[in-house]
Amino acid sequence: MAWEDSPSHVCRGGDKRALSFCCPPVKPCPVIYALEDAELTAQKYVEIKEKFAEETKLGQGEGTCFGSLVWCCKPSKPCPLRDMVMRRIDMSVDEYMDLKKQLSEQLVGQPESNTKESVVALAETFNVTGEEAFKVLKECDNDVKKAAKLLKMKDLEL
Repeated sequence: MAWEDSPSHVCRGGDKRALSFCCPPVKPCPVIYALEDAELTAQKYVEIKEKFAEETKLGQGEGTCFGSLVWCCKPSKPCPLRDMVMRRIDMSVDEYMDLKKQLSEQLVGQPESNTKESVVALAETFNVTGEEAFKVLKECDNDVKKAAKLLKMKDLEL
């Protein structure tokens, strides 16, 4: 599953979750404000990203700007260096985005869960029981968009 609700780049107004797409903090730019929002020091940010790079395929990237995919931006931003490395190591865009999402969660934590509110909204919207809405939401790893799509498809089948 790719990161469907991934934020815009920090330098384009994205929220702190987009720190997973940022360069090292080597110049004055919006990454400084995102780090403040995430309550991370520049040093801690670098440490987390470097450790994640050591543990995953994002550590590869010889030839990229900072020598590792862990510092690379979203695939929506054209970059022949990143794309060349991804082809060389046989990494799909989905795999890349899944790893970037995991990295984001290590940097800023997982978004707060609004499970109860999501269950009520899904149940009311798709005219199903709360139990059914909860079951579908859990099957979709608490991804409300995915759960809504699934419930919509089930509704169309009827």
